[in-house]
Amino acid sequence: MARLRGPSTGRALLLAALADLAFGEPPNRLHPVAWFGALVAAVERRAPGGSPARQLLYGAGLAAGGVGLAAGLSWAAARVAERGAWARLLADTVLLKSAFSLRMLAGEAARVQRLLEAGDLPAARRALRALVSRDPSGLDERLAAAAAIESVAENLSDSVVAPLLYAVLGGPGAALAYRAVNTLDAMVGYRGQYEYLGKAAARLDDLLNLAPSRLAALLLVATAGLLGFDVRRAWTTAWRDHGRTASPNAGWPMAAMAGALGRRLEKVDHYTLGDGPAPQPADIARALRLYTGAAALALLLALTLECCRGG
Repeated sequence: MARLRGPSTGRALLLAALADLAFGEPPNRLHPVAWFGALVAAVERRAPGGSPARQLLYGAGLAAGGVGLAAGLSWAAARVAERGAWARLLADTVLLKSAFSLRMLAGEAARVQRLLEAGDLPAARRALRALVSRDPSGLDERLAAAAAIESVAENLSDSVVAPLLYAVLGGPGAALAYRAVNTLDAMVGYRGQYEYLGKAAARLDDLLNLAPSRLAALLLVATAGLLGFDVRRAWTTAWRDHGRTASPNAGWPMAAMAGALGRRLEKVDHYTLGDGPAPQPADIARALRLYTGAAALALLLALTLECCRGG
């Protein structure tokens, strides 16, 4: 039986990170997560209406199917990798690269900053659609900057720390399964239309992000200390304000980011994190410094753990 983890996991993590930094995301036609999203969209269109119980059952099957598909891909890759160590390394690298993203988020956030600094608020609002799920059409400059910073902080957990953590715990297959659940939550894990259909995916995503979100907050606090930001305020704000968001997890890294920057991050009628002034566009660059430092620490920690156990 093919193993979930292999001796190439640590090296594959490093190669996947280098590939991401060098090339970014592949086009959607070549991206496994985009394929998975298209499949989910097709299955979602066939979801039953009416009874909440039927929608709950259908949604639970959708979540289980997503995890099963990720496990199947990992099993298939491991079988191919039985041909030799280099095949295993290549398979693990491809799976891991599909599971996390470093460069794309930074590029999109920097684009929002440039547009805001150029005074092109309508274009900045359009660019924000690549980062946030909320409707950005009514955001002013400061709320748009806050939304970009919040996305940077939350995606540190979702797109970097969590995939790395699950790769260390269970190999590329576990990281890919996490990404499947996270994608499902992003697509159908909302209230309203998806109140029952997306409940299983949303709850599973909450569970899987309990540890990564808190680890991401700690990494932001540590990075604040290393880079000369307000480390004390980062910690106290994370501890005080993390429970203000509807999500049990998103508040941790976002509040830590707000404290480190000394800025107030607000989503109108939903939450306010931190007690400083509202952010300016230039604060997005400061947030990206923290994001980059915390992501580097996360990768270093993952590689160290793999090295210590011979991966």
